Amino acid sequence: MKTILRLFIAMFTWLYQSTNGKIGGSMQGLGVLLLTTTGRKTGQKRVTPLGYFEHEGAYVIIASNAGADHHPAWFHNLKSNPQVELQIRERHLTAMAEPANPALRQQLWDKLIKLAPGYKGYEKRTTREIPMVLLRPVSAKHV
Repeated sequence: MKTILRLFIAMFTWLYQSTNGKIGGSMQGLGVLLLTTTGRKTGQKRVTPLGYFEHEGAYVIIASNAGADHHPAWFHNLKSNPQVELQIRERHLTAMAEPANPALRQQLWDKLIKLAPGYKGYEKRTTREIPMVLLRPVSAKHV
């Protein structure tokens, strides 16, 4: 099953990059961005498509891992190295990642549920608190 999921994500990422987000630019009521982190063990670049919304000049992503009982690998990667790259449609940015503090996390979670109610089911599948991560742009990248 993991192999099929990886193939699907690779195909989705390729389509998004090839069309500048015209294909795959939104899902579940959220925009979609491509997050590039640096693998904490390998040092290799890892690209992950994620739903996002905006909050006070930052992009907010959700470390839901579809409600699994462990955080997604990209979350561990950005905790180890918070400097990330983003592609939002045709825009390429560098950003600093910062998990939201508990009070802000709840505010962002409430906003998420209004925008994309399907995420409420993820919270019910796990006992862990699902992190909300702020991506604060540092600069635009020229591609």
